[in-house]
Amino acid sequence: MFKIYQYENFHIPLWLLKDTCWMLQWKVLGITMIIPTIAVAIIIAIKSWREKTDAFWLNLSVFFWITGNSYWMLCEFLHHEELKNYAGIPFATGMITVAYFYKKRLATSAANQETAPSSNTANP
Repeated sequence: MFKIYQYENFHIPLWLLKDTCWMLQWKVLGITMIIPTIAVAIIIAIKSWREKTDAFWLNLSVFFWITGNSYWMLCEFLHHEELKNYAGIPFATGMITVAYFYKKRLATSAANQETAPSSNTANP
């Protein structure tokens, strides 16, 4: 079975291709690239959830980011730019998951420092 990093290495070119199509206004290929890009983001998030890693929250934020990014692209391609501000919903959700990741990381770090034996001994 593939490891998460192998999916990530596959995911990056998909994402870049999707955004390049957006930049070049290649509508059919750009819209087509939404499906594999989001699918691989979901696979990465699920795999990191099953492996019980904190990276799940970052991977989930990537999923939300790509979702918002894809929605924005669709709004531009389909001439509904008045709706593109709704892309802010998945973007904000992604920022919340990143904030949760760092909050959890800081809490874990603080707990580890409290339980670690002190190396500060007074020299006579």
